[in-house]
Amino acid sequence: MAIIMRLDRVMADRKMPLGELADRVGIANVNLSKLKTGKVSAVRFSTLDAICDVLDCQPGDILEYQRQAVSADISTAPLDITPAPLDITPLS
Repeated sequence: MAIIMRLDRVMADRKMPLGELADRVGIANVNLSKLKTGKVSAVRFSTLDAICDVLDCQPGDILEYQRQAVSADISTAPLDITPAPLDITPLS
């Protein structure tokens, strides 16, 4: 996935334990743990807002975009659209 969760770094910088952050944000420890490890596919804006408020940070401090390398296969290779020469022979 191209989005990397950096919540663990911000929590460490603020010396904020998981349980305390979960209590202050109002979500279960297990859900915050999943967020922290990046084992989620979505985050509610209200949750992100609450985390940023408690940790006094910006969403960009918690979320990082990392471009994924594109493999060179037939689907991503440039197309050769040069027309083939026509063989025109008259009909007799």
